[in-house]
Amino acid sequence: MRATAQSRLFVALDMPETAVAEAMVARLDGEVSAYKVGLELMFGGGIALAQRLKAHGKSVFLDMKLLDIPNTVEKAVANIAGLGLDYLTIHGVDRKTLDAAVKGRGASNLKLLAVTVLTSLDGLDLVEQGINGTTPAKLVVRRALMAKAAGFDGVIASGMEAADVRAATGPDFLIVTPGIRLKAGADKDQARVVTPSDAIRSGASHLVVGRPITTAADPAAVAKGIVGDIATARGGEGK
Repeated sequence: MRATAQSRLFVALDMPETAVAEAMVARLDGEVSAYKVGLELMFGGGIALAQRLKAHGKSVFLDMKLLDIPNTVEKAVANIAGLGLDYLTIHGVDRKTLDAAVKGRGASNLKLLAVTVLTSLDGLDLVEQGINGTTPAKLVVRRALMAKAAGFDGVIASGMEAADVRAATGPDFLIVTPGIRLKAGADKDQARVVTPSDAIRSGASHLVVGRPITTAADPAAVAKGIVGDIATARGGEGK
């Protein structure tokens, strides 16, 4: 199915309760067709919510960020693939983990996205982790190429690295960009952030937006504006 500007926006339902998340989905009805369900909701009914969203025709991105021994990753991905959801995240730090996820997906339609470097991290954080002699941008590209070689559909990467990832991986690889802020300086706990238009123009294929939408006085209006920004940045792509 051809992507539209609306389908390129995932709203992050990073909320403490499914009732709160469902109320937000209701407020966004008609303006949003894709949602991210992550760890905050996962153990409070998040899986069931994801399945309900899918049953109502929404695209669902399950943000599990799996990282474990290969056998565990393979079996976990196989079980998740059976849920019939659309996207799943795996930490893209080594080839064994990536290969296990691809094996676990099997012949399902589940799209696998490798988390490259979290948008909350900067160069000093990499040093603290024992990763020396590189930058977040270089590490993101390296991990993106590894994920592509393993058979992943795309990566999670900051808009600051989207252009480099796009140049390295080609036109069809998915680049899903979190850390989106509507204006400069509104970074809160993120270290590497960009605006929606800048991310798309830099090569991102999809955006993940949470608080700028979900904490707004009129979430639907903000979401509609971001979809418009995506359409404009992609040369007038249909909404």
